[in-house]
Amino acid sequence: MLTMNLKTLRMQALAGALFAASVATLAPTVPAWAQGPGAVRGLPDFTELVEQVGPSVVNIRTLEKNRGGSPHGGAGDEDMQEFFRRFFGVPLPNVPRQGPRPNRPQEDEQPRGVGSGFILTGDGFIMTNAHVVDGADEVIVTLTDKREFKARIVGTDKRTDVAVVKIEASGLPAVKIGDSSRLKVGEWVMAIGSPFGLENSVTAGIVSAKQRDTGDYLPFIQTDVAINPGNSGGPLINMRGEVVGVNSQIYSRSGGYMGIAFAIPMDEAVRVSDQLRATGRVTRGRIGVQIDQVTKDIAESLGLGKAQGALVRGVESGSPAEKAGVEAGDIITRFDGKTVEKASDLPRFVGSVKPGTRTAFTVFRRGASKELSVVIGESEPEKVATRKPAEREEKARPSAAVQLLGLSVSELGDAQKKELKIKGGVKVDAATEGGARAGLREGDVITQVANQEVLSVRDFDAVVARLDKSKPVSVLFRRGEWAQYALIRPAR
Repeated sequence: MLTMNLKTLRMQALAGALFAASVATLAPTVPAWAQGPGAVRGLPDFTELVEQVGPSVVNIRTLEKNRGGSPHGGAGDEDMQEFFRRFFGVPLPNVPRQGPRPNRPQEDEQPRGVGSGFILTGDGFIMTNAHVVDGADEVIVTLTDKREFKARIVGTDKRTDVAVVKIEASGLPAVKIGDSSRLKVGEWVMAIGSPFGLENSVTAGIVSAKQRDTGDYLPFIQTDVAINPGNSGGPLINMRGEVVGVNSQIYSRSGGYMGIAFAIPMDEAVRVSDQLRATGRVTRGRIGVQIDQVTKDIAESLGLGKAQGALVRGVESGSPAEKAGVEAGDIITRFDGKTVEKASDLPRFVGSVKPGTRTAFTVFRRGASKELSVVIGESEPEKVATRKPAEREEKARPSAAVQLLGLSVSELGDAQKKELKIKGGVKVDAATEGGARAGLREGDVITQVANQEVLSVRDFDAVVARLDKSKPVSVLFRRGEWAQYALIRPAR
């Protein structure tokens, strides 16, 4: 009887064990990060990063001189606040409302803009965006401890949108520079800046993509970190507390954040800043070729194997490329030891080589690869357009817009309207004075002026003719796929 009971107990225990095992097999597997209290530990905590990097981030305010003078004192501030209320739904912070100030000097300083920056060295070198300080008569840097300094602009580079300014201070908390090439898509990153003038605002997100081509010299880092006007020039920070990028642009149809932001990779920004600190300017290499993308059809027809490289459409007479033996129709597949995957890679590779350096490169010509070498020339320095090219003189329409806004415009072609997917607009042929200071440049497409749609030069001239010359003018423009607002102060 006792033997039977023991046997029964053993059978029951075995059955229970088998049942438990079958239930465990059928139950869904719960990942480790979602089990119990450990689930919280898998989420990022930015508090230590903010404490570590926050003191190195600065607020940058720029001022410009109001050389025309006005007996109504605070009109510029009121107009700026109205602009922010209308387009962003908030007042411009840190700009107090002021009443009339009689006997105002004929030359006074008006708030021009607000941005961000970060401390590169303990002795006061600060990095920001070129568009933050470009055209400013005075730059004010505010530290997190509320100390303010007048900054000297060391140098700016519009092509990469990098600038360096200097304040007279010592013992400042400098940032740690990270390796942007180690960034991975999906990695958490954080931004600190002054959106709409709200100092030391922290936002976070992930790296959405790398190597985004939005310009000849910059493969941007794309993120979903919330970036707004005022964040420009602030740092993009990885989870190790290192600066891996400089927040520079957003993709927007409204002028505000829409989930896509772009940062300048830090390796490129440091290369530019080193030159700016050393000489105040950036020198870039050039070889003198006109290039185009290699399509799949072209690659197959030439026996290249796959669509890669930069197709040479033309070679400038007397250029380094001509002296090196480059011919129209060549496909440059490697340059300075780097593979040219797409045409936009070549200007970056060439531009990063010091002028005067002999560099090897590979071309694919008539079914075979050929090794060549070239002595890199120096790219011409950037020039501000002061007048339209001669071939456009018949199209350009100098008008009140030139004197009032510093803008010379012409009609937009049907092909460009289709490409940009817009009903109309006007193309900027030249930008000077107020237009240039606001950041507009040749090739931009203006679609709105003073919140009024502009479909043609006739519309543009009509809107400009009705403008109040005493108030800043909002302009919505497109630069390729990217739309943004500019605020132009009319000449008086």
